[in-house]
Amino acid sequence: MAPTRVLPIVFGVDAVNRNAALDWAIDEAARRGVPLQLVHAVLPVTHHVRGVEETAHHKALRQLGDEALDKAMARSHERQPDLEVTTFITDANPAQALVRQSAHAGLMVLGSRRLGRLAEVLSAASTAVPVSANAACPVVVVPDTERTVEEPPYLVVGVDGSPSADAALDHALEAAASRGASVRAVWAWQRPLLGFLDEQAALESCHRQLHEATAGRSAAYRDVPLSHTVLRGHPVEALAKAAEHALAVVVGRRGREGFTGMRLGSVPHGLLHRAVCPVATVPPSAYEDR
Repeated sequence: MAPTRVLPIVFGVDAVNRNAALDWAIDEAARRGVPLQLVHAVLPVTHHVRGVEETAHHKALRQLGDEALDKAMARSHERQPDLEVTTFITDANPAQALVRQSAHAGLMVLGSRRLGRLAEVLSAASTAVPVSANAACPVVVVPDTERTVEEPPYLVVGVDGSPSADAALDHALEAAASRGASVRAVWAWQRPLLGFLDEQAALESCHRQLHEATAGRSAAYRDVPLSHTVLRGHPVEALAKAAEHALAVVVGRRGREGFTGMRLGSVPHGLLHRAVCPVATVPPSAYEDR
């Protein structure tokens, strides 16, 4: 049988130091025993800049990129001396370059710039949403915010019975197993605005569906404690609150069609702006062959 291909963890490096996200990527690569690839993309020069001005501008951007990669490399070796680390710099739109690299990665890690929704759309340097929406591998976005992680550690995963949620659950269980953590599976339920509804019966149905959705997959991770919770409220708010002190919140992504925001889905999109912990977005294909 052919040997299993070792896929690196890819970290998107920009000119701003995002040490919380970089440290997360370094430690995760060391935990998995895989290489860490540091990637930086230099935005192409705009069409109206030409000649000497173009050359000088581009050289300055490349120099900043090289310096950022050198700093990230030094921090990686300082934090995990035995970790294999490589660097890659390219002339491209950052999001597009990272999406291309995701085809050869086991995990993509990004820092969060916490851009507003309008700035996120207009900024050519924005990566969190477009990469999370289009990457071939799971993407973890780590915010640069100080917070307390509860002990013993746990991850939160959003479950709704969909194939994308199944992939998210697989990712959460695997991540918890490697960390000695537990998983809290959360099903969010919103009361309809119109019409009569037996709320108690609806909640009981959610509990039943949640247990059914997790039963088969949790059997493969019997050493990972798994709890089930149905929360009232909007899924973004419910998951963000449940994960305030979690190692991460894990959610599935929509399919392969649609515009970037629609393709990502409203819940992971919302969590990228709302959650204070790392947000892991898992494409539906990530675990389909397992």
